[in-house]
Amino acid sequence: MSVSHKIWHLGADVDTDALAPGAWMQYGIDVVAQHSLENLLPAFAREVQPGDVIVAGPNFGIGSSREQAAAALVQLGIAAVIAPSYGGLFFRNAFNLGLLLLTCPQAQRLQNEEHLLLDESDQAIILQSGARLDCEPIPEFLLQMARAGGLLPSLKQRLARERETAGVAHG
Repeated sequence: MSVSHKIWHLGADVDTDALAPGAWMQYGIDVVAQHSLENLLPAFAREVQPGDVIVAGPNFGIGSSREQAAAALVQLGIAAVIAPSYGGLFFRNAFNLGLLLLTCPQAQRLQNEEHLLLDESDQAIILQSGARLDCEPIPEFLLQMARAGGLLPSLKQRLARERETAGVAHG
């Protein structure tokens, strides 16, 4: 399914402290999210809308393993992050929490686009001009996890399917 998304641009090496500032970690994720990226994009948390997309340079999410970095973006309704590469721990935390990450070596080409379309089924980005940027393939289990809203919702769905199948087999 393709939906138009507004882009928020960031540079390279955005670390988890920028995404979930340490000074706010003692509070719940709703408070942490309101301070996400405040040192890089002061208006971000106030102006971001559900369905918006972050386009960043290489090494997005480097730094500590705090899962609140991805959780803050989920809380704000970010539909996806598009970057050439990610910090390894952030990558896994993001999918575990239902945040779609698209690895796109050409992400910087999106600098002049205001909106884009995400084609999750093809794992591609469609620009307003009609140009297409292919992303690195995402393993199906991670894509399903992101679509389900994260690891726990994905597991609950799987268990429900298994119970349903077992009920049909015994019924």
